[in-house]
Amino acid sequence: MKETKQITGWGRFQKTQATVFTPASTVEVVNSLNNEGLIARGAGLSYGDSSLAPVVLETKKLNQMTFDQQTGQLVCESGVKLDDILNLVVPLGWFLPVTPGTSLITIGGAIASDCHGKNHLSGGTFSQYVESLELLLGSGEKLTVSRSEAADLFYATCGGMGLTGIILSCKMQLKPISSGHIVQTAIKISSLENLLMVFKRHQQHTYSVAWIDGLASGENLGRSILYLGEHGSDTPLKMAPSRKMRIPFQLPFGILNYYSVKFFNYFYLNQVSANPKNQTLNLNQFFYPLDRIKNWNLLYGDQGFIQYQFVIPETSALEAIKEVFNEIHNSREVPCLCVLKLLGAENKNLLSFPIPGFSLAVDFKANSGIMQLLPILDKIVLGHGGRIYLAKDALMSEQTFKSSYPRWKEFQATRHKYMAMGKFASHQSKRLGLE
Repeated sequence: MKETKQITGWGRFQKTQATVFTPASTVEVVNSLNNEGLIARGAGLSYGDSSLAPVVLETKKLNQMTFDQQTGQLVCESGVKLDDILNLVVPLGWFLPVTPGTSLITIGGAIASDCHGKNHLSGGTFSQYVESLELLLGSGEKLTVSRSEAADLFYATCGGMGLTGIILSCKMQLKPISSGHIVQTAIKISSLENLLMVFKRHQQHTYSVAWIDGLASGENLGRSILYLGEHGSDTPLKMAPSRKMRIPFQLPFGILNYYSVKFFNYFYLNQVSANPKNQTLNLNQFFYPLDRIKNWNLLYGDQGFIQYQFVIPETSALEAIKEVFNEIHNSREVPCLCVLKLLGAENKNLLSFPIPGFSLAVDFKANSGIMQLLPILDKIVLGHGGRIYLAKDALMSEQTFKSSYPRWKEFQATRHKYMAMGKFASHQSKRLGLE
């Protein structure tokens, strides 16, 4: 199937008119390679322009999978969504070893962005559980790649944002669970300094993530709620259905502004008592809370929004994050949602995002003020040895990218070796000088 239509990332900030192919088989995928400068696109949930291009190959019909209940080994095509996997495997006693904050992305997108979750410190990134990939090269050749076969291409593809070839399928290992629930502990924290210390104190927990009141300043800067989670035991093995709310229409200016965010933050912070208590949540409630609100991106209005996510080495995190929040407050831009995670060791992938340290993600409504603010924040991040997440990036400069991803030349050399240069490209790759 082929059509011309306007497409956008989840942030709805950038839009483009594209020729979109939606192949129903591998044969049809091969035929699409007659086009230069195309990019594969899964569910279209990367925030910026990494899946935007004049020619796009949607993988949503490549959705076949098989699962071995005894070993936990999954073999699936790249268009399979995580929620389809979970609905199959959770009742059988298995779960994804790493999952991002939405179950609606495709497995191809998870690999291409090498996504991480609330357990990076102990679990690493998504690709660490991928045993092999079937990749379609720019030459039209299908190649199986792994840590032992064409390893250079494997490490370039995991986290490579679709620029090395088209991921057709993968084989990966899932992890066993004995419950369809997570036991969560919520801890209210008064300041950023305390938050970082408490994160470290609880780093033995499997899952951890913090919500931060981005409007708080002064002594209250960084006041937050830290959520800790562990898999439960001896409860029903099932994916509880996620009750969906739908944003019925888009308001031109959205409903998120300083006053609505301040109102929300006040009540959200005070829904947690001063004394930590355990709460049992189903898997959807703990891992995918925003999936319950269909098209929640419409809340930001017709200009869309930008999520700015960076990681800072632990030794500089307190100073750097304070600088970032101070710049945000000085700019009078509204940080609508702020999430902090503690990340662990870096992996071997050439463009993978995580390095040891703290990662902060902040959502902003897209406007002219943000265009002026983000380059200032980039300088802070770079100055402290950090980097921006490519799957969330919408505005990073070529200089910032090449300064913070030191293996980009090796990545380009691998693309050249396997004839991906010119064949696979996105608006993001051109902006970042990966041509």
